[in-house]
Amino acid sequence: MSRRVRRKLEEEKGKDKVVVLPSYPETSISDEDLVAPQLLHGFVDWTSLPYDTVLQLFTCLNYRDRASLASTCKTWRCLGASSCLWSSLDLRPHKFDASMAASLASRCVNLHNLRFRGVESADSLIHLKARNLLEVSGDYCRKITDATLSMIVARHEALESLQLGPDFCEKITSDAIKAVAFCCPKLKKLRLSGIRDVTSEAVEALAKHCPQLSDLGFLDCLNIDEEALGKVVSVRYLSVAGTSNIKWSTASNSWDKLPKLTGLDVSRTDIGPTAVSRFLTSSQSLKVLCALNCHVLEEDTSFFSSNRFKGKVLLALFTNVFDGLASIFADKTKKPKDIFAYWRELMKTTKDKTVDDFMHWIEWIISHTLLRTAECNPQGLDDFWLNQGAALLLNLMQSSQEDVQERSATGLATFVVIDDENASIDCGRAEAVMKDGGIRLLLELAKSWREGLQSEAAKAIANLSVNANVAKSVAEEGGIKILAGLAKSMNRLVAEEAAGGLWNLSVGEEHKNAIALAGGVKALVDLIFRWPNGCDGVLERAAGALANLAADDKCSMEVATAGGVHALVMLARNCKYEGVQEQAARALANLAAHGDSNNNNAAVGQEAGALEALVQLTQSLHEGVRQEAAGALWNLSFDDKNRESIAVAGGVEALVVLAQSCSNASTGLQERAAGALWGLSVSEANSVAIGREGGVPPLIALARSEAEDVHETAAGALWNLAFNPGNALRIVEEGGVPALVHLCLSSVSKMARFMAALALAYMFDGRMDEYALMIGTSSSESTSKSISLDGARNMALKHIEAFVLTFIDPHIFESPVVSSTPTMLAQVTERARIQEAGHLRCSGAEIGRFVTMLRNPDSTLKACAAFALLQFTIPGGRHAMHHVSLMQNGGESRFLRSAAASAKTPREAKIFTKIILRNLEHHQAESSI
Repeated sequence: MSRRVRRKLEEEKGKDKVVVLPSYPETSISDEDLVAPQLLHGFVDWTSLPYDTVLQLFTCLNYRDRASLASTCKTWRCLGASSCLWSSLDLRPHKFDASMAASLASRCVNLHNLRFRGVESADSLIHLKARNLLEVSGDYCRKITDATLSMIVARHEALESLQLGPDFCEKITSDAIKAVAFCCPKLKKLRLSGIRDVTSEAVEALAKHCPQLSDLGFLDCLNIDEEALGKVVSVRYLSVAGTSNIKWSTASNSWDKLPKLTGLDVSRTDIGPTAVSRFLTSSQSLKVLCALNCHVLEEDTSFFSSNRFKGKVLLALFTNVFDGLASIFADKTKKPKDIFAYWRELMKTTKDKTVDDFMHWIEWIISHTLLRTAECNPQGLDDFWLNQGAALLLNLMQSSQEDVQERSATGLATFVVIDDENASIDCGRAEAVMKDGGIRLLLELAKSWREGLQSEAAKAIANLSVNANVAKSVAEEGGIKILAGLAKSMNRLVAEEAAGGLWNLSVGEEHKNAIALAGGVKALVDLIFRWPNGCDGVLERAAGALANLAADDKCSMEVATAGGVHALVMLARNCKYEGVQEQAARALANLAAHGDSNNNNAAVGQEAGALEALVQLTQSLHEGVRQEAAGALWNLSFDDKNRESIAVAGGVEALVVLAQSCSNASTGLQERAAGALWGLSVSEANSVAIGREGGVPPLIALARSEAEDVHETAAGALWNLAFNPGNALRIVEEGGVPALVHLCLSSVSKMARFMAALALAYMFDGRMDEYALMIGTSSSESTSKSISLDGARNMALKHIEAFVLTFIDPHIFESPVVSSTPTMLAQVTERARIQEAGHLRCSGAEIGRFVTMLRNPDSTLKACAAFALLQFTIPGGRHAMHHVSLMQNGGESRFLRSAAASAKTPREAKIFTKIILRNLEHHQAESSI
């Protein structure tokens, strides 16, 4: 798999429209209405369900599904408009504009909690007319301006919580912060990320006008006024994580006097031991100082063992976070790693708001810092991630705070990644997640009705599943069915991450059929039709998953049946994103790779525009696209009609250009370029065209490659080209004989050596000489490049003979009379057999040429021809029966018997010919059964 594991989303792309229904007044529900559902003709009448049951159903659905459910009848439309269902609203997955806001406004009278994404959504919030809004949280806020934020807070004076981030609010200044302070006197929580300068005037305005402000965060800011922050006397929880240019001497002198300060987060800053000591010793109220990933502090090894801060907790990379948090609670019998679970149980009984607020803040700041740290992926944190980080993220995934859950799942998706480009992850970290029960937790989150959680959980499952052991665990826990279900989501972000999970899981052969059985194939194909334009992420993942699945014979049929051929060709033709083009071409290549077992190869070729699109993609600027397109054309060229259609579509010219340009490319591209030319050259017309277009020199260059796969395919192409005497002469003139001789002599691939020998045999069996004479070239001199054909012939025949002898046991041929017993013939066959040669398929003309070569006066060519025919007729070969039929239909058996008995036939050729006759008899006997 080559995919990017992780990527950033663009806030303006691929959002879905919110489905809006007309507003209905709330209806009163009487006792008579609360009746059990009635049976009508043996079926449940769902419209008779009690209203409170229906409302409960609504609360378990996302907004889109609520709209669908509400559309079933008038009663349910009224219930769907109930204010209790509209106390919170998550607009992030949807395209939200002013008209949409106006449509929803009548339902948002009692809206308290709102989450949005991007500047267009922010500009439209005021049109909801949700004057009772208490909490607003936004992300992708880079383009939000002071004017937009000021307008939002001016219309929502009751706001108690405002969070913008974690991406930087680049266009928001201290003027907007002052507007927040003036307009929101009830503000209790303010967290802003990436403000360039937080001035003293802005901070003092918060201190003056927001007396209830207890949770304040300026994260990843460039400058803040440290002294002014010391005047916000109401603050209990202060976070400056990631903020630079802090004067720590000023900060420690000002903040340690804050009377209510309980928690301080300085993670990812340059705070040093002196300031940390000052905070922990001077502040009377401070309980916890979080200093995770603070490099200056961590460089002072003498500070690691310091234990002089009694009653205070320092959370750092060199401390045990679980132990520190456990020390806050009176009950010391609980295991530190269970401290979050212990607190959540405690919440149900004690209802201590102070403790709850404190722990909620702890959850938020740790999840934020762990995600930011994972994104930067600094060196030297392996021990932390394995011993604490993974366990912390898994604990935080169980938080009651949805944003903490999402951030923790994203952290798991991120911290395992080593290399985005090559889709490689840290196996130790991935298996640490699995060992601590993380897979089950992630799958539970993926089943949530909240689409934000679904998306982030699916992303984590996808990245972790790059590890084969984790993929197996996901499958065993029912994850394939869950991901296949999420791939059907109408939320693009959810469907995209689910498709990514199926992509990674489909790498494993053992998971392919399970994905098909779970409906994953159809879901992936449907994704392509659902978002055919402008949604490159989902299209790349869907096509990548289909490409993996299409490599399996059975699944490839499922892909075709589900409309996958049309969908993938549509992507290859229309999509401009290189990642999508690469995966679509790879999927088409895999679909076409099962020519002997299904008709997908022909089906791809018959799809309108398919071959033209693939030929066009061979000219892409992206190497991966060119490689996969050439691979698809190679596979498709095994079909006779496709082969000719590719040529008509300009495939010969395009592939020759590709071969000419790939001398410095990857071995994968070189192999496929040579392979596609090999496939096309089966047709003599194409073979002649390849030679005419200049295909010989690049193939000779590829034949010199050290990579086995490259020079093997190049040898195959040159073998086909050499059948034509004009091409054979071109190969000689371009210096191809030494290249082929080198392959005969030194390649580790038996197939490469075999095909190189056959190419040389074609070139020097006499036909090229006749052609040379015909065009006016003597047998000893080439008018174009002064190549000595005699010298080339002698070199070629010498190495053909040496090649054939490597497959012969010399002891068998030492005696004056060579036995022809079945045992001896079986031994010779076993020694001579090239297993892969059974996959080669020859035409009648090629078989006839080898038979004719047995009459050649040169003993080396006779032995080579007999050796070749032996390979093509050995029982068990993929095309052996085809070759035998050609020989029987051509009446070659009589001549073979004559050659086997002739005194002029070399000993090696005689033995090989007798084996060929035995092969013919074997196939004849089998066919008569």
